[in-house]
Amino acid sequence: MLDSSRPDVRARGTGHAPSHHGELLQGCFADPAGARRNGLVTLRLDEPRTRAEFRPDPALRPGEVRVVPEDRVNTALAAETAVRVCARLTGRAVVGGRVLLSGGVPVGLGMGSSTSDLIAAVRAVADAYRISLGPQEVAGIAVGVESASDPLMLDARPVLFAQREGAVIEVLGERLPPLVVLGCLTGGGAAVDTAALPVDDYSDDEVAEFASLREEVRRAVRLGDPVLLGRVCTRSALLNQRRLPKAELPDLLGAAEEAGAVGVQVAHSGNVAGVLFRADRAGSRTRAAECARLLARDGIPVTGVFDAPGS
Repeated sequence: MLDSSRPDVRARGTGHAPSHHGELLQGCFADPAGARRNGLVTLRLDEPRTRAEFRPDPALRPGEVRVVPEDRVNTALAAETAVRVCARLTGRAVVGGRVLLSGGVPVGLGMGSSTSDLIAAVRAVADAYRISLGPQEVAGIAVGVESASDPLMLDARPVLFAQREGAVIEVLGERLPPLVVLGCLTGGGAAVDTAALPVDDYSDDEVAEFASLREEVRRAVRLGDPVLLGRVCTRSALLNQRRLPKAELPDLLGAAEEAGAVGVQVAHSGNVAGVLFRADRAGSRTRAAECARLLARDGIPVTGVFDAPGS
């Protein structure tokens, strides 16, 4: 039932969402009852990010949302779901509308572009309806549309996140250890078709190793230990070679060792990667610059240097 005492849907709603630089750890983790849950720890990025604007349009049928760029089909589906949810929660009318996306999150590199688009659009719809949807509601919409989601609807704390459930398995702590990241691209920066990747079929031995890595990443965050975190990231990258092999990984590891890095991290379903340096020691940027020279020698494109957000 519509509540005529409530203000109308705004003529314009806005929302935004961050991206990420691949994963620090990704695998399969057993819960206390022995059930297995796929999960990941992402390296969040404040920029690039997606910005979205939602404008109701009476020319469209109620509940219909069109998105620009037009190929963002899942974003349109998520925005339509958000309209129905927000109308139900507020008692306002179900409206049609248009979403305009902007921002510079690369598509297909494993930086969460699809999730970022989707979250920004959902938040823009909610803003037009004069409400804010919580992380669980946003995650539910994302997983309902795409079957998996990155944890970009959450705050900046590092978490182990069940991407196919849209649920936090564990909050690992308040912030990552201090890291400087040298970003680069594998596979020539080609987009990865995630639908073509092998189905997750982790072995018992891998699940046991992921349990150990989970304990180590928890300890690294608790102690603020970038060296231990680097070891976890490197091992996760190596384990992922069975699913999305990166021909450049041996060169990345060699350059990392030569330049004094603490490890490497990769997008487990994309081609972005990073060499990790401890930011709590002088000269980290100099070592990153030396590593960039080594990667260029090996034909690996470098994208830039940044401090890990929240570290």
